[in-house]
Amino acid sequence: MKLNYKRTLLVGFAFFLITVFWQAYDSIIPKILTDKFGLSQFWSGIIMAFDNVLAVFMLPLFGAISDKHQGRRGRRTPFILIGTIAAAVLFVGLSFADQMQLSRIEPITGVTASEQSAEREEALTELYRSGVSWTFSVGNPNGPQKTDLANIYGTEEQFLESMREENPDLTWVTQARQAYAWQKTCENPVVLIVFILGVLISMATFRSPAVALMPDVTPKPLRSKANAIINLMGTAGGILVLILGIVFGTGKTANTLMSYTMFFMTISFIMLGALLIFMLTVKEPKWAAEALAADEKNSAETKQDNADADTESSGKLPKDQFRSLCFILASVALWFMGYNAVTSKYSVYAGEVLQLDFNLTLIVAQAAAIVSYVPVGIIASKVGRKKTILAGVLMLGIAFCSAAFMKAGSNVWVMNALFALAGIGWATINVNSYPMVVELAKAGDVGRYTGYYYTASMTAQIVTPILSGAFLTFVGMRTLFPYAAIFVALAFVTMLFVRHGDSRPVRNKDLLENLDVDD
Repeated sequence: MKLNYKRTLLVGFAFFLITVFWQAYDSIIPKILTDKFGLSQFWSGIIMAFDNVLAVFMLPLFGAISDKHQGRRGRRTPFILIGTIAAAVLFVGLSFADQMQLSRIEPITGVTASEQSAEREEALTELYRSGVSWTFSVGNPNGPQKTDLANIYGTEEQFLESMREENPDLTWVTQARQAYAWQKTCENPVVLIVFILGVLISMATFRSPAVALMPDVTPKPLRSKANAIINLMGTAGGILVLILGIVFGTGKTANTLMSYTMFFMTISFIMLGALLIFMLTVKEPKWAAEALAADEKNSAETKQDNADADTESSGKLPKDQFRSLCFILASVALWFMGYNAVTSKYSVYAGEVLQLDFNLTLIVAQAAAIVSYVPVGIIASKVGRKKTILAGVLMLGIAFCSAAFMKAGSNVWVMNALFALAGIGWATINVNSYPMVVELAKAGDVGRYTGYYYTASMTAQIVTPILSGAFLTFVGMRTLFPYAAIFVALAFVTMLFVRHGDSRPVRNKDLLENLDVDD
């Protein structure tokens, strides 16, 4: 039994377009919420969690609906088609909401620490003439505290001179700018509400069907290898977005208040292009029938597989398998608690703490993951998924622990090396965790078990932006990596209790077949 690499790559375009969306979302939306809407890291985390709240309910729902759907294009493809088009349109809509908010804070858009002195003073002059000073950390629950700048600093020239002497790096101006944006948001929150609603509904309808397609068209023993290819496609999409981020300058301090309209439109165009390739090449009903036939043939070869088949026919997991499923899902939730805290906050953390362009560091992590995906899938087929995952969790924990000691001025190559290690660790986890979950499902329940997997990961992604945001706001920005490392360590512990979900390795008929990776 051999994996059809060409088919798997084509199926991977569905995951490619999903990752393109979420890489752009996780990188840019936290910056928009803090820089343009003036939210603190705590309140930004709450907003970032809203889409995951919806996903907890919608992903299992649409996974189960797609399980039962029967159509000429298959069970999953119609959801992918309609959902992608809706998501692409709504994502462009988010850019218009962003542009509307940018126009509302236009009087202070020129105030950034990286501009030339004359331009900064001109922007500060505009801020002074607005007559308001914001004297609190952004997002203070007591609300904006306004005082008259003239009463504090005197004349316009005295104000500018004070800024030159007291705030040469314009730290105060950064807080003032964000607070000004927060006040505008409080005056009319409609734009923010529209912004949130657009995010909430954009991707939830088809993520489970898209992810469930891979196990539908892949025999069980080959799913770790196939998932490696799928994740490779997704990571390629993430790297493409980060490269575009460098081209558009989304990580530059000087572009804190840039317009993202063209960037978002480019992302939507890429999503639609990937969808077109998917629709023209993937033949879901035929490929799913062939995978099911291969599973039935393979299940008759050993007593263990026959026992699994009996379990599937009963529709209910035995207690020991159910216990393993619970520990797998707990592990998924815990490592997403750590990992998503970093991915959702790193674009802000990199600028404020490390003074780095977040795009380049994340590209290093994604590139390391791409190199790892296929070898990790092969290793898992030899030594087992559980052992491979534990190794990945260990690597991720070491990377996060070490990154906690990095600060502004630290060697950039050390930071890149740590993110490369994190990328390899995450690839090792990601390739094998989802196949372990669906390994326990019978053929007709793959979508439902996919929903279970995403319910665990989405629940974590609801909690962790809020919890990590609270730490960043009320304790300090440098809590990010220790927070992530603790949850990754807990995931290592729960994973030790998993006893099921490893596929029986398929023995090739001869030595040469081990080297065959063709179609």
